[in-house]
Amino acid sequence: MDLGLRDRKAIVTGGSLGIGKAVALELAREGVDVAIVARSKDQLEATAKELRDATGRRIVALVADVTSRQQVDRMVEQAAQQLGSLHILVNSGSPPGGSAGATGPIETVVDEDLLQDFNVKYVGALRCARAVIPHLKAQGWGRIINISGTNARNAGNLSGGARNVSLVHLTKTLAVQLGRFGITVNCVHPGTTRTERTPKLLAARAKELGITPDDVEQRDFAPDSPRGNAICRMVDAAEIAYVTAFLASEKSWAVSGELVVATGGAGRSVYY
Repeated sequence: MDLGLRDRKAIVTGGSLGIGKAVALELAREGVDVAIVARSKDQLEATAKELRDATGRRIVALVADVTSRQQVDRMVEQAAQQLGSLHILVNSGSPPGGSAGATGPIETVVDEDLLQDFNVKYVGALRCARAVIPHLKAQGWGRIINISGTNARNAGNLSGGARNVSLVHLTKTLAVQLGRFGITVNCVHPGTTRTERTPKLLAARAKELGITPDDVEQRDFAPDSPRGNAICRMVDAAEIAYVTAFLASEKSWAVSGELVVATGGAGRSVYY
């Protein structure tokens, strides 16, 4: 299916690694020119070269910290100038789970860490959207996709859950505000997803349990495992990217203000 994305222009925050990198790669494969954004210049430039070599599309590496409105505004203007226009924003600029000081029992939560987590994921996405929206309005066509996470549906992680919930609220609010301008806004909830971090995480648990990393993964995704999902395997970052590319496409007009849960069918709760 032709997604109608050729020659569109996108910004992907968190685009140097993980889900953000996978999204940038898939968009570029669909013919999109992409500005990838992160804080680490060396990793950004290495990823930009990798994506250029793989797709032949224009990939721009822009260093910015999404906790700074000034840096975000400057990054968006640079992206618009270097790409020629802007049509798509994917907000993926935060590490999963939240900082250690904001995820434990309430007695141990460090206020500054909790606020920083919100500043990165929720307010960071808001800053990026606010800066991009005038460019999308000028095109009369736009897509904003927020990468959130299923901690929003699971009690326990005070930071990861709350900031993911807030990102869903931002998604619906922007969808209502922007639909009349030809802009759709949606959210994706990944669950456990294979990225560059996965081997290290599996190795740490394997050492703790006295088994191999492959055994850890097989145990986690065995049928009826509380850690697993319906498809009995880990979802890959590329599969989150496929969902995101569809939501960014010309074919997705019917979907706006919605949440797509991309976990491979984790959990047994029914949402309707």
